[in-house]
Amino acid sequence: MKGYAVIGTGSKQYKVSEGDILRVESLDKNKGDEVEFKPIAVKKENEFVGDKNSLKDANVKGVVIRNGRAKKIIVFKKKRRKDERKKIGHRQNFTEIKITSIS
Repeated sequence: MKGYAVIGTGSKQYKVSEGDILRVESLDKNKGDEVEFKPIAVKKENEFVGDKNSLKDANVKGVVIRNGRAKKIIVFKKKRRKDERKKIGHRQNFTEIKITSIS
């Protein structure tokens, strides 16, 4: 691994390298649009940078591959002896991004 960056989006943090494909929470971007993230930390070669002053010029660029919906998960709640049941299905929206450059 040459180098990596840690980015934050959708209240989550991801460790990414150039060429990585990752699924993040849905963004308002269409297929082919370019996305830019501010890194939280960057490691290139043997140098690790994590302070805000050094990272103010750094950015991570990516391209939207597709938007979609994940598989359905079932949420089932039950209270015993109370005749109370609740069954709910949920599908989370996502955006798939390919990281093109870390600078």
